[in-house]
Amino acid sequence: MDWLEFEKEAAAKGYKAVCGVDEAGRGPLAGPVCAAAVILPENTIIEGVNDSKKLSEKKREALFDVIKEQALSYSIAFASVEEIEEMNILNATMLAMKRAVEELDVKADYAMIDGNRLPNLDIDSEFIIKGDAKSMSIACASILAKVSRDRLLYKYAEEFPEYSFDKHKGYGTKVHVEALKKYGPCKYHRLSFLTKILNK
Repeated sequence: MDWLEFEKEAAAKGYKAVCGVDEAGRGPLAGPVCAAAVILPENTIIEGVNDSKKLSEKKREALFDVIKEQALSYSIAFASVEEIEEMNILNATMLAMKRAVEELDVKADYAMIDGNRLPNLDIDSEFIIKGDAKSMSIACASILAKVSRDRLLYKYAEEFPEYSFDKHKGYGTKVHVEALKKYGPCKYHRLSFLTKILNK
């Protein structure tokens, strides 16, 4: 498998600053959605990088700093719980991705987006389904987004220990659902995601 296939295709079309973009946190019941954008130097493969879901937390944490050091440019952005509630999770995810691309300190001229939809960008872009398992740039972005969001949920766990955010990162596990039924939601919960849980 060629981890740089999509990067090379974009370069062959004349693009000079190709970024990979991915998100973390669309499915959880709590916390913001996080997106990252990464521009790697040409022909760069970072040893050990893979789709963040296939890596252990320890491995992701180790790669986080390596990716930041080796990237030409990277950016990490969020869409808040309030924005998720206001515009729905899909639109909030697109907003976080747009922010990540626009906040790169090297302006990208092409974006490769993980998934099957494109955020509203002012540069050329393509979506790549399962891109985090096909493109080095997107896989790097997936790691930055996942680690950044997980670190935030650890902070939430210190503030609201009763929900065990450090264990499930806001996902709807049995422990999390039981805590919601016992304590009700906190300010970090996405209320629109909880209607079925709290109405039972």
